[in-house]
Amino acid sequence: MSAASPSNVTIRDIAKFAGVSAGTISRALKNEPGLTETTRQMVLSAAHELGYDFTNLRRKRMRRLTFLLHRQHNTAASSPFYSPVLHGAEEACRKQGIVLSFMAVGPADGVTEQLRMHAPDAIVCAGFFEPELLGALRASGKPLVLIDMKLRGYSSVNPDNFMGGYLATKHLIGLGRTRIGMISGSLGHYSVRERNKGYRQALFESGMLADPRLEASLPDGVDLETGACEAMQSLLALPNPPDAVFCYNDSAALVAMRCCLAAGLTVPHDVSIVGFDDISSAVLGHRPLTTLRIDKKELGAMGVELLLRDQQDAPVEQVAPVELIVRASTVCDDWGPHK
Repeated sequence: MSAASPSNVTIRDIAKFAGVSAGTISRALKNEPGLTETTRQMVLSAAHELGYDFTNLRRKRMRRLTFLLHRQHNTAASSPFYSPVLHGAEEACRKQGIVLSFMAVGPADGVTEQLRMHAPDAIVCAGFFEPELLGALRASGKPLVLIDMKLRGYSSVNPDNFMGGYLATKHLIGLGRTRIGMISGSLGHYSVRERNKGYRQALFESGMLADPRLEASLPDGVDLETGACEAMQSLLALPNPPDAVFCYNDSAALVAMRCCLAAGLTVPHDVSIVGFDDISSAVLGHRPLTTLRIDKKELGAMGVELLLRDQQDAPVEQVAPVELIVRASTVCDDWGPHK
């Protein structure tokens, strides 16, 4: 074909020349995901050969964003964490004139078809997602940011999970506790793994050997209430049970506290307990819960801000600070027997 004059070359001209769709040309020129590197280079070569003016590229203004939450997190136990994250994203979208829609999805839900109905310009994924599911979402070519998950090649926003686990454990060590247990969720989750690493690092720095018997994970296939109770009961059944427990989130910590009370133990005199997330119910238990505070609304807003950046940049990983909030589940004014 005869090439158009350089100043007038369009994406459709390149598509016709290269024998691929205009959508493929657009994604390649904007360096969006969903293409092989071979295809991307072929498109760039064709654009250069035709004399395409790359200053014509303008990133499409984001008008619609879809917030995806994995179905496993769409529960009463997870809602106190993810609802504020969603609200933070919602507020950030409102300020920018962006329409936000919400979907709870799983790997067998035909997510690609559902996403077409929402027609988003960009996607936020909150919490754990299977790599295969993320791959399907990425293939849509839409800009994508992860919140509360980290995976190579993806932009993400996470609380400082490692530092949180470290601060929680150092706090318990500073109180003179010598057998510090941990109740974990699935270590397949990035946030849980990092919190566990922080716990172990604090023990190591204090010269305390990590005892695998003091680490209990929620069994697979059970709800958080049942799993956290079983995990705490398994720790209390040890010949030398823990005198403190760090729990991977507040919901598990509140269950652990109830298990201790049911076993005739007092909190914090017999067992000090620390949670993570500072959900609204953290102050409503038998003892207000010592925890790591996360600005959950800010996490959601940070995810939207990443999407508003130039998507041709390399993946960005942002870490939000956490703050240790000390309450009565670890310290009391009266350290005598609790009445």
